[in-house]
Amino acid sequence: MFEMERIIRTALTEDIGSGDVTTMATIPVGTMARAELVAKEDFILAGLDVARRTFLMLDPSLSFEGLRSDGDRIKRGEVIAWIKGEASTLLQGERVALNFLQRMSGIATLTSRFVAAVSGTQAMIVDTRKTIPGLRLLDKYSVRMGGGSNHRHSLYDGVLIKENHVAAAGGISAAIQRARTQIPHTLKIEIETRNLDEVREAMAAGADIIMLDNMDLETMCRAVEVVAGKALTEASGGVNLETVTAIAETGVNLISIGALTHSVKAADISMLFQ
Repeated sequence: MFEMERIIRTALTEDIGSGDVTTMATIPVGTMARAELVAKEDFILAGLDVARRTFLMLDPSLSFEGLRSDGDRIKRGEVIAWIKGEASTLLQGERVALNFLQRMSGIATLTSRFVAAVSGTQAMIVDTRKTIPGLRLLDKYSVRMGGGSNHRHSLYDGVLIKENHVAAAGGISAAIQRARTQIPHTLKIEIETRNLDEVREAMAAGADIIMLDNMDLETMCRAVEVVAGKALTEASGGVNLETVTAIAETGVNLISIGALTHSVKAADISMLFQ
C-alpha cells in the first residue's frame, strides 16, 4: 500500500508541479463535473484501483465508482468507471490516472495473449526485471492480472547466476558451489546455460532451475531430456507470440519474456466529461 501511494504521489508531483495553469485559467473554482473512463478498444483490465487512488489522493471527497474489476476482459465502448467531483480535480488527475491504467492494462493484455498461446502445455509464462524504473510493483501486478506469474522481484529475493557471474566466479560449478555456502536453505539457485555441456555441468553442480538461454528448439528439447525433471527448466530469449507455442511444446516449465513489460503497447482508454 505504501509503495503504491509513493509511486502515485511521485507521478502527481511530476505532472502537476506548482499547479495546473490551464485548469486554473479556464475553470471557475467549485465547478462540479461527472466523467467516465471508457474503453476505446478490447483489453484486459489492470490498474483500476491505482486510478481510483490517484483521484482520491487529490481529493478524498470525490466519488469514484468502478464498474469492472482487474483481470476482466473489457470490450470497446465499455464504461469502466464513473468519477464525480470538482472539475479541477478530475482534470489534474486525468493524465496520471490514465497513464497508469493504460500501461497496466496493456501489460495484462499482452500477457494474456502469451498465456493463451501456451494453453494445453505445462509451460508457465513469467516476467523479468525489465520493467520501467520505479514501476516494478505495478508492472508485475499487471502480469498477474493477465494470467502470468512473477519471476523474482529484485536482486534480493532470488539467486540467478548469469554469464557474467559465471565468468567472474570462475565457471558454472564454482559459482553454484559458492552460492550454496552463502545463501539460506530457503533460496533456490537458478543458472543461465547456453548449450548442452553447460546444462550437464549445472545439473552435476546441483542447480535447482536451469535457464536455457537463446537455444534453438532442437537443443532446448535435448536439454529438457538431460534435465529429466530433476530441476525446473526456463526458456529465455527470442520469445514472441510467433515462437512461444513451439517453445512451450519442448516441455520447459517456465518461459520468461521481457517484452511483457519493456515493450508493451498501452491500452486505449479515455476520460470523458458528461
